Amino acid sequence: MNENDKEITVTSPLLPQLEDLNEMLKQIWDSKWVTNNGQFHKQLEQALAEYLGVPYISLFTNGTLPLITALQAMHITGEVITTPYSFVATTHSLWWNGIKPVFVDIDPDNCGLDPEKIEAAITSRTTAIMPVHCYGKPCDTERIQAIADKYGLKVIYDAAHAFGVKVNGESVLNFGDMSTLSFHATKVFNTLEGGALVVKDAATKQRIDYLKNFGFAGETEVVAPGINSKMDEVRAAYGLLNLKQVDTAIEARHQVAIRYRDALRDVKGIRFFDDMPCVRHNYSYFPIFVDAEQYGTTRDELYFKMKENNVLGRRYFYPLISTFSTYRGLESAKPENLPVATRIANEVICLPMHHALSEADVEKVIRLILK
Repeated sequence: MNENDKEITVTSPLLPQLEDLNEMLKQIWDSKWVTNNGQFHKQLEQALAEYLGVPYISLFTNGTLPLITALQAMHITGEVITTPYSFVATTHSLWWNGIKPVFVDIDPDNCGLDPEKIEAAITSRTTAIMPVHCYGKPCDTERIQAIADKYGLKVIYDAAHAFGVKVNGESVLNFGDMSTLSFHATKVFNTLEGGALVVKDAATKQRIDYLKNFGFAGETEVVAPGINSKMDEVRAAYGLLNLKQVDTAIEARHQVAIRYRDALRDVKGIRFFDDMPCVRHNYSYFPIFVDAEQYGTTRDELYFKMKENNVLGRRYFYPLISTFSTYRGLESAKPENLPVATRIANEVICLPMHHALSEADVEKVIRLILK
């Protein structure tokens, strides 16, 4: 294949060695225990809790159901303050719980909720704040928690992008009341599809485990109106294997980020994020922000030029959640209330970022932007 014909994708799944997975599949087949809290499920929960530095973790079949379940478990109602700049699952989880999302603008320095804007959005019906560690960059957790404490609000972090991220040596997943993770194939750590909910005590984990298994607390006792969102043994085994190689993959991503930054730092009209001090990043994404006036080309013109050259970036997150039909009628969804998020959504391209990128791949991406 001609090098120019090769597609350079924005992400690529971290895959375990097939022979290793086959060996674990044989154990599953021999046991005939394929789901419902089997040995690999238990092992993965324990291994992830240790790796991530969190007290308790509950595995799910995808990354959306932990959000829905967290809201159920904490009896969140009324209004929840959240961000328009995220994947739609963040806000959909509120809708599925009959909760009104209240959108607040974002901080351009980390694309998370702007703490300066949160208090003005709090009403008598506000019960929680749902921020997002966007691109794995930690929110201003101290200020968000101070606001939550002042008004008696819960904080649930959508940490789908933040696997392994630490602040001053502490897992970012330990902030707030609960944090959720996504283990989708596009993420730094994946189980094909999957997710998790991080909680702080054994009693809460037990309640979560009931809720994700129809509410069963025993063979004949149902203690809550739960759903079925359990992870199966095949994906748990896959996850155990991937956990062994995720640090190597994160370092490969780190090297790609270093090269992008070195090459693009002096390009007028192109902005990107540097590493935050005292943060262990996971390099889950590499967004750039295109100022059309300074760069001389719009974001979309660059995006489609890349696409024509088989470089598949992604306008992530565009358009804003607040523009979708379900939510655009909300007062908080009006563009004039979200000027920073609106601008960022119209400037962003996430460049290819994954462990399998070759030097030639990275240099091709850079050349297209430098042109």
